Amino acid sequence: MKAAELRTLSADELAGKVTAWEEELFRARCNKVVGQLQQTHTIPDLRRAIARAKTILNEKRGAPHAAGK
Repeated sequence: MKAAELRTLSADELAGKVTAWEEELFRARCNKVVGQLQQTHTIPDLRRAIARAKTILNEKRGAPHAAGK
């Protein structure tokens, strides 16, 4: 999903998406080890989607920036 699409979701929906993507990433990694993963590009794609969603989730929750310490 694009960042603009993720920003339209509520914080709870976004947290649900992150959880689902983390589970999917775990399954993809397991399948890679076993040799059953056909589309290897899914692992970095999922990692980026999770990072993007967590960033937007932190923005929505008003987390303080690390640089502002």
